Formats: sequence, C-alpha cells, structure tokens
Amino acid sequence: MSYLLADGWIITMNPQREILEQASLLIEDNLIAAIGTRDALQQRYPEAEIIDCRERIIMPGMVNTHTHLFQTLLKGLGDDMVLKKWFTCMTGPSAVALTEEDVYAAALHGCVESLRSGVTSLVDFMYAHPRPGLTAKVIDAFEVSGIRGHVCRGFLTSGIEHGIPAELIETPEQALADARNVIQRYHKADGRVKVGLAPSMIWALDEKVLRGTRALANETGVLITTHVAETDFEIEQAKLRFQATDTEFLSDIGFLGPDVLAVHCVQCSSRDIRALKHHDTRVSHNPCSNLYLASGVAPIPEMLAAGLTVGLGSDGPASSNNHNLFQAMKVAALLPKGVHRDPTIMTAEKVLEMATIDGARAIGLDHLVGSLEVGKRADVVIVDTSHPAMTPIHHPVSSLVYSALGHEVSDVFVDGAYLLRAGEFTQLNQREVMARSQRAAQSLAVRTGNDKTRGWRSAAF
Repeated sequence: MSYLLADGWIITMNPQREILEQASLLIEDNLIAAIGTRDALQQRYPEAEIIDCRERIIMPGMVNTHTHLFQTLLKGLGDDMVLKKWFTCMTGPSAVALTEEDVYAAALHGCVESLRSGVTSLVDFMYAHPRPGLTAKVIDAFEVSGIRGHVCRGFLTSGIEHGIPAELIETPEQALADARNVIQRYHKADGRVKVGLAPSMIWALDEKVLRGTRALANETGVLITTHVAETDFEIEQAKLRFQATDTEFLSDIGFLGPDVLAVHCVQCSSRDIRALKHHDTRVSHNPCSNLYLASGVAPIPEMLAAGLTVGLGSDGPASSNNHNLFQAMKVAALLPKGVHRDPTIMTAEKVLEMATIDGARAIGLDHLVGSLEVGKRADVVIVDTSHPAMTPIHHPVSSLVYSALGHEVSDVFVDGAYLLRAGEFTQLNQREVMARSQRAAQSLAVRTGNDKTRGWRSAAF
C-alpha cells in the first residue's frame, strides 16, 4: 500500500532540522519513499491514497526509551511514596501475583495507549518473573499491536534484605539462562520487535550477573538497559557494597558502552557523567516519574553539554500514571528552567529531539526511525492542530511541546502499517483492550490487598 500525506507541516528531524510548510510525504510499503509537494508526488505516485493533512503536523513517531508495561495495571496505587517504599509495599507484591493474562492485558493496553499518543517505539523493562513465560506475553502484545521496540528481559538477583520479595529473586544462572532462551527464540536483529537485557538496579543485583549480562550482550548484540543513580538510596548502597557510585562501579567492571541505556541518572555527579560519556553510554530521562517518586531532578543540561545522547521516557504507569510522551516533553522542557532559573537552558526543539531522533539513537535505531527522511522506515504520526489547546499556532514545535496534551494524535503508521486512522484503531478494538485491562487490574488489586478504598487526604504522611 502507498499513502500520500498531503499539505501538512512536516517536522523532519533530519540533520538540517527542516520544518516544511504545506508539504507532502509518500509512504510506500514500509518506507518513506518521497517528500515534496502534493502535485509532484501525485504525478509520481498516482495510485497512492491521499490523506488530507491540512491543519495537521506530520512528525516522526516518538520513541519511549523506558517503561514497565505490566505496571499499566497499577495506575494510582503508588501515590505519595518514595521509590523504596513504593516498590516494597506496592509494586513488588503486585509483581509477585502477576499471571500471564495480567501481563498480556497490561502490555496490550500500554501499547495501545502509547500509539494513541504518538509513540511508535517502546523499550519495555520486564523485571517481574514470579512464574515462567511472562516476557513472552509482552512480546505477544508488541506483535499484536504493531508497535516497534525492545522487550528487555529484566531480573533481580539479590535484595531480600531491602524488601525485594523472594518470589522475584532469581539466581544469576537462572536469569541469564532464561534471557538467553528468550533472545534465541524471539530476537531478530532486523525485526520490528527485538529482545534486550535489563538488570534492574544496583541494590538488587550482584557483580556476577552484571558481568554475565555484559558477556551475553557481547555475544548476541542485544541492547542492555538498567536503572542507574535513580535515588540517594542507590548511591548509598553502591558505596557500601562496592566503594563507588553505581556508575563508577559499572564503568570499572567494563559494563558500560554504547549499547547500554542508563535509565534515570538523577543522582549522577559530574564524575559519573564523564564516565558515561567516556563509554558513550546512552541515557533515558524520565522526568515525570522522577518527580512522582520525589527522586530528584536529573542533571540533563550538564549531560547534554557533555555530549551525551539523551532520550525521553515515561517510566512505568505505576510511577508516571500514563505513557504520554507529550506530557513528558513539557515537563522535561520546563523543569530545568525552574530549577536553574534560566529560561534558555532547555528549548522545545531540544526536547522534541530527545523524544524522536535522540531517543532512536539511544536505542540504536536512528538509522531506521526517529526522523522523516527518504529511505527510513515509515514510523509516522499525524497531529490534528484544530484542537483548542493547540490553536492558534505560531511555531509548530512549540505547540507540540508546550500546548499539545497527547489526544491530538489522529493517525499513526508503524513500519508503513496504518495502525491508527482518523482516531480509530484499524487492527484492534480499543474498548475491548481497555475493558480487559480494567478487569485484570481489579483482579490483581483484590489478590494483593490493594483494592481498599482510599480516604480523602489533604496531606500525606
């Protein structure tokens, strides 16, 4: 099939960062075949279906560099807690009770929610394995939804003394053996859905599994992602166990590299940033989650000044409560302005780069997606600017970052497949997907004792 997206603003995110007004884009099969004027493209491709994009912005699909899709079932249960309490009191016990149906319902909902708000690539960090086969259910959801991305097999190998449920702890041998099996069974280097490795966090891991992860990634060529310097507690534990910050320790054992996506990095020092840059390690910035859990504010301006590649993430919906990267973009743009009292320290343009081409680079896919260029994969999003929040428009990038709420996305293509058409999914029934996840969420809450009605509280203690 071929589609002519006609007469819209095209935000290319190409190396010149061109913004084309009243321009058209041709999708043929799974590729962007041409960019130009409507008349010229119609002459070259007379059989293409025309999609009227007047009053529309055509942009690259966004890249969410970090989430935990199973947490879709936990929205609203973790309010007003720091990360350690949030994990040990709510998220961990919920993870222990997960079934295959829970994981599939949550992951499919998360994929649908992501697509609807313009995300075409996801990195899922699946660290909960109380029973076999749960990673496969996330992969199933990726395949059924049509979204692109990495399903990263996560693991926890220690931390019972810190409240990690015993049911979630695996030996290094168990974790790496199953990860290898998942890679062998599902990973395709040129596939839309890839597999990665995700050792969880320094206070729930041992050196053996980290070295084993590095070796397995070297052997198979898959992405590694891990939580780094998210909280003060992580830094304290790393120094107690390894006499170094977690970033320094990972550098010392040869773990870091350009195939590593370091998530959060809130408590990274200047020394840590130099180590990340030295190894060309990529960073996933999750501003909404970091604020929700009161973890702090990541030093993103310093990272960018150092030349690090920084992508944007929503984090799991148990700590950000949605998969909306429009919301994350706005917070990512505004937060450093307020912290540094400098309105110039972060621009809308830079944040849109983080959500698109830099996010793609962070996960090694910038040669395929992240920008609208001829020959790249057709991961394309159309945004309807006629919504009141976005009108009037003086600058389309400013409108996307500061005005859009996320529901303005009208059409989504992934790998040339027309997944969302004029606000309706073409291959899925959104209402059924939402109902399924609601049933799973209620059942999980009952089984874990999280179904208690919460009274009104004007203050939390």
